[in-house]
Amino acid sequence: MSKVNIKIEGVPYQVEAGLTILEAARICGYEIPSLCTFNHGECNQGSCRVCLVEATGARGLVASCVYPVNEGMEIRISSPKATAARRASVELLLSNHSLNCQQCDKNGCCELLHVAQITGAREGMFVGSKTETTYDNISPSLVRDTSKCILCGRCIARCTNAHGNGILGFENRGFRTVVGPASNRAFTDSPCLMCGQCVNVCPTGALMEKSEIAKVDEAMAAGKYVVVQTAPAVRASLGEEFGMKIGTEVTGKMVAALRRLGFKKVFDTNYGADLTIMEEAHELLDRVSNGGVLPMITSCSPGWVNYAEYYYGDILPHLSSCKSPHEMQGAITKHYYAERIGVKPEDMFVVSIMPCTAKKFEKERDQLVTRGLPDVDAVLTTRELGRLIRRSGINFTKLPDEEFDMDLIGDYTGAGAIFGVTGGVMEAALRTAYQALTGEEHDPVEFHEVRGFEGIREAEFNLAGKEVKIAVASGMKYAKVLLDQIKEGTSPYTFIEIMCCPGGCINGGGQSYVRECFLPNEDVDIIDTYRAKRAAALYGIDENRPVRQSHNNPQMISLYKEFLGKPNSHLAHELLHTSYGARVPFND
Repeated sequence: MSKVNIKIEGVPYQVEAGLTILEAARICGYEIPSLCTFNHGECNQGSCRVCLVEATGARGLVASCVYPVNEGMEIRISSPKATAARRASVELLLSNHSLNCQQCDKNGCCELLHVAQITGAREGMFVGSKTETTYDNISPSLVRDTSKCILCGRCIARCTNAHGNGILGFENRGFRTVVGPASNRAFTDSPCLMCGQCVNVCPTGALMEKSEIAKVDEAMAAGKYVVVQTAPAVRASLGEEFGMKIGTEVTGKMVAALRRLGFKKVFDTNYGADLTIMEEAHELLDRVSNGGVLPMITSCSPGWVNYAEYYYGDILPHLSSCKSPHEMQGAITKHYYAERIGVKPEDMFVVSIMPCTAKKFEKERDQLVTRGLPDVDAVLTTRELGRLIRRSGINFTKLPDEEFDMDLIGDYTGAGAIFGVTGGVMEAALRTAYQALTGEEHDPVEFHEVRGFEGIREAEFNLAGKEVKIAVASGMKYAKVLLDQIKEGTSPYTFIEIMCCPGGCINGGGQSYVRECFLPNEDVDIIDTYRAKRAAALYGIDENRPVRQSHNNPQMISLYKEFLGKPNSHLAHELLHTSYGARVPFND
């Protein structure tokens, strides 16, 4: 790529042509205050005006996040004019902003507060009326508080970029403008997937997950037998809550923290993932052998299931009937484990620590109630667990490494660990399907063809003399391509994995916030590499497990021998399978 010569504060630099001033300045060692996640391409409007600079060839001040560098440009960041303008821009944002910072869940990770401190923004410089507030907390997953919204548009861009037809937009005009679903509806009255990608990029507390910490507190106070399970992706992100580098695998410290928080048992949802593979792989084999509906599509991602019910109700028979791993594990915990340890199922309270806000919505589904009890009682995100640990005064980084409880339902394989990465469910299923069809283990155990972060990946395998074509998609924008093929009758695939969040659960809407200004120990390119770093943590767990195929988990073998009978048995269907139903995109 061609280079251009520029000057920043009088110092000459050579940078790539096509960069914005903000990007070029960062590469050259300058941090212009901004509210952009420009590496994601999700804020390119320059509407907040926080990153104003002076530049030769421009008429007045320019928003550095959208203004490109050119040959010979001279840029002034710290001139009195630019400094005063940036401060005034932040003061204007604050004038229409709710200032209850001490009660805001985003406190400590608020980008508006961060730039206010940098620019020296003063309180009360612009006083007047404020835009009427919409407060939407009806959804079990998300909360929207427009009194904290700065109209940057990052959530709108993320929703659209991830899923194609985003449900968020600017509503009304002028001073009455707010961001929300069409007609400023509640999330529950719109085709929101509840995935929380919008929460991940919101610079303030305008979009947050709906906390269930109080629900867990109440269960403990009531004397319930409260157990906890943690999804694989959580351990690849939780350390970031305590200043550790992205991609630091913190399984042992996470388990130690959960024990100190008072949970009776600390289980790994990887066990539920292994159980999912046992059911899902055999469901696939049954469909292939007996003329069932193909291609079969995975159903582990509740955001994807929401999308299917809203937009592709006519192809729901293609979805696996398997519950997601944490729901399977919840059902087994209440209706198998509880009996074995002498606890009444109604006294067992199951908490899931998930990287996903859609799991909060999922646990409320009527189809996920077994024998009159919800499979899972509460869902906390990775961020909520971080808050809970800090609230309890636990010094996370100094905790010893401890092991999960592994009595009856705790053991897991490497296949379960990779569920948190796009392609992981497919790879885990292939490991078991290959053995079931051939009677032999696949060598090598890995199926590298399904790994990576491309929107759509496909591969073809010879399984017992039969060519099986598979596909993997993450993000509904890419899933739509595969789903339209099914509707048109042109799909060449036997098995499809779909994850709602781009990159899979490691990039879930409940994971730790990724923002360079809050990660001073990270490289400047962290926005581009955080998914790969978290994924590497999970692949490392897989590589180091003594058993790496779900069907070889000793506790899986015992569970079927002593309780379920066999995969897809009548009892297995009662406890581990579910159903879906088409929904209208908007509720009037």
